[in-house]
Amino acid sequence: MKPKVYITRRIQSEGLNVLEPFCDIELWEEDRPIPKTILLEKVKGIRGLISMLSDPIDEEVIANAKALKVVANFGVGYDNIDIACCTREKIRVGNTPGVLTDATADLAFALLLTLARRIEEGAQYVKEGRWLSYSPTLLIGKDLSEKTVGIIGFGRIGQAVAKRAKGFGMRVIYANTSRKPEIEDQIGAQCVFFNELLEDADFISLHCPLTPKTERLIGEKSFERMKKEAILVNTARGKVIDTEALIRALRTKRIAAAGLDVTDPEPLPQDHPLLKLDNCLVIPHIGSATTRTRGRVAEMSAKNILAGINGEALPYPVNMIG
Repeated sequence: MKPKVYITRRIQSEGLNVLEPFCDIELWEEDRPIPKTILLEKVKGIRGLISMLSDPIDEEVIANAKALKVVANFGVGYDNIDIACCTREKIRVGNTPGVLTDATADLAFALLLTLARRIEEGAQYVKEGRWLSYSPTLLIGKDLSEKTVGIIGFGRIGQAVAKRAKGFGMRVIYANTSRKPEIEDQIGAQCVFFNELLEDADFISLHCPLTPKTERLIGEKSFERMKKEAILVNTARGKVIDTEALIRALRTKRIAAAGLDVTDPEPLPQDHPLLKLDNCLVIPHIGSATTRTRGRVAEMSAKNILAGINGEALPYPVNMIG
């Protein structure tokens, strides 16, 4: 019999085609997170699991998956998985590093441009039939050239955003757990202290992982340090921002605007205050949503699964199993 693999969402054919010759695949077909009660049943007897960031792969799930050998997260992040528990149980965990870089950086910069030049407002203005003529004072936005972008988290995606910003003639500063002198020289970026970045940046883009230290990193005190004209973009994790503090900052015009591809909670309920604010743009976690990128993510996830089922080291590992 083929080993059983469960996938918590329908993924691209690039991944399914890798698995189908070797595995008995079952998918959660609905376009919403799989309920925990159903997941607990589905993991019984499976050898491999492809999970989404919205799926908590915790001790309870792992305890129910007695035959589980490998968990492949569909994406680069893995804060939804109890890595320590998986390691104790000799379960390999993999992710898909590197492949999301350009797609996510493009989206972060798209949010920045959309807010700076008021593109969403302009499109709505036209749809409402309010565009009567050219006006020198209509929907005045913000320049990018000669402005400062502050990047929090200077890994692959943060560096890719910096390169795009340089192409627009922007000054780039960043805050990170460590300096990247070789990248500074290559891109022309400057490492600064976190508070200095908050105070100096006209645009702030978040690219740090979610850890105990970065959870609610951007809160009340951070907003107090930002310029009133500042635009905040988040394509990292929703919990990096204190949502209630963000709501207050946007309502009181403490900062100019925010663009969010990720939120806390995620997804936002339809009556959430952020969705009622004119200076907040929320999109549905589509940072990696390009044909090439999602296809590659599916393929990498599938290759992690095959390796783990066969007791081999994963091509894209998160933990190490002896």
